[in-house]
Amino acid sequence: MKQFQLLQGFIRQNASTFVSMVLLVAVPVVVSSTLAYYLYQYQGLLQNLELWQMLLYFVAVSFTMALALTPTTFVALVSGFYMGWPGFPGVVVSYGIAALVGYSIAQLIDHGKMMSFLNRFEKARNLMQELREQSWSLIFLTRISPVLPFALMNFVLSLLQVQRNKFFVASIVGMLPRTLFFFWIGTQANDIINLLQNPDTGTSGKLLMIGLIIISIGGLYFVFDRALKKALKKASAKN
Repeated sequence: MKQFQLLQGFIRQNASTFVSMVLLVAVPVVVSSTLAYYLYQYQGLLQNLELWQMLLYFVAVSFTMALALTPTTFVALVSGFYMGWPGFPGVVVSYGIAALVGYSIAQLIDHGKMMSFLNRFEKARNLMQELREQSWSLIFLTRISPVLPFALMNFVLSLLQVQRNKFFVASIVGMLPRTLFFFWIGTQANDIINLLQNPDTGTSGKLLMIGLIIISIGGLYFVFDRALKKALKKASAKN
């Protein structure tokens, strides 16, 4: 009964956080489909942009990615298609900015409530502390995966209260392999709708994606396992 009451209190206290996390997964799918249709209707919209227009575009996509309006893969494909390799540095920087914006928004929504609740329990507090100490590896491994939603991971990692500078750098480094790959796919495409609906990654691309997923899952398992063992050891040493 006590555990059920704790669970009820946890859900009630963090309701806004949970709702936000669900929206961060669902919204990008809907918005990106709408944008794909719009780009098809106005295919010349992003062609031959001047420098100031490119800068404005990358500022805009930084916020759309942070707000989960556009998936990172969508931005890489579209940028590669319309801008070619001169646009690649802008995509990388915009990912970093989007990560920081998402981090800040999550903090404003949560106000530290999640950590405050978990810190009531010694084992959970020790585990969170251990994960923060391994934050570089944790961030890198979540970013390298092509299946973990970018905006949702911003939210989750913000709740863990990882250091902002590590969050920024590790996010960019972790995103590079798949960013580079999908940007290249965009530069090779001839039609924007076909590109967004069914990016032709080929056998080598599929193998790369599988490899990144395996690295991410295996690495995260190792990080969590090590953090959990250290947390339990620390808790048992006090008792």
